[in-house]
Amino acid sequence: MDRLTRKELKTDRFRVEVQHGVEYVNEHRRQLVRWGSIAGAALVIILVGYIYMQHQHTVRQVQLAAAFRMQNANVGPAASEFMVTYPTQAEKDKAVNKAFTEIATKYSGSEEGAVAEYFLAGNAADKGNLPEAERRFKTVVDSGNSAYASLAKLALAQIYASTGKLAEGEKLIRSVIDKPSVLISKEQATIALARLIAPSKPQEARKLLEPLRANERSPVSRAALTALSDIQQPK
Repeated sequence: MDRLTRKELKTDRFRVEVQHGVEYVNEHRRQLVRWGSIAGAALVIILVGYIYMQHQHTVRQVQLAAAFRMQNANVGPAASEFMVTYPTQAEKDKAVNKAFTEIATKYSGSEEGAVAEYFLAGNAADKGNLPEAERRFKTVVDSGNSAYASLAKLALAQIYASTGKLAEGEKLIRSVIDKPSVLISKEQATIALARLIAPSKPQEARKLLEPLRANERSPVSRAALTALSDIQQPK
């Protein structure tokens, strides 16, 4: 199914939802009259508002998916008319930045806005623009979305560590350990903290990692063992 068809289906779904809303109001017109004009108007506003929000959520997801396709696009000659490609890396970077920026700005405060902001921060960090990355990661941390805030805290901690603000980075990761999210578990945050403090506090880092070596979740145990092997033995 091509992109145009999916878009048409989403539009049709919105129309059906609106139609259902109108039918509901028509079927309950007598009750609305009995409740009075104010209560009836409030009910209509709430109903239409709910339908609109559901539609907007779909719109945001479609735009975010399109931005991800740009992010994952190839650079060079197009291998297929169905693949998104860009002639140069500069053109790709410009298109990706524009797409994510529009979502982050237009849908600030939404889940999709937080995701877009996070990827803009990551792209800035990859290009060495740490001030912009720090600013954008902070925006995600303050977004109110605990899941993406936890991801942003770990990334922001790495930036702080690279700029000599180790104590601030450690504080951020410890806050994730205290309140893990669906995206970052307590064990993952603990491993991240151990790696962060390992250069300056190797003994404390090993102390954090040792209990995770035999964790029943194999990805956690493997990550802990790898982190332990990377820590140099004290001289």
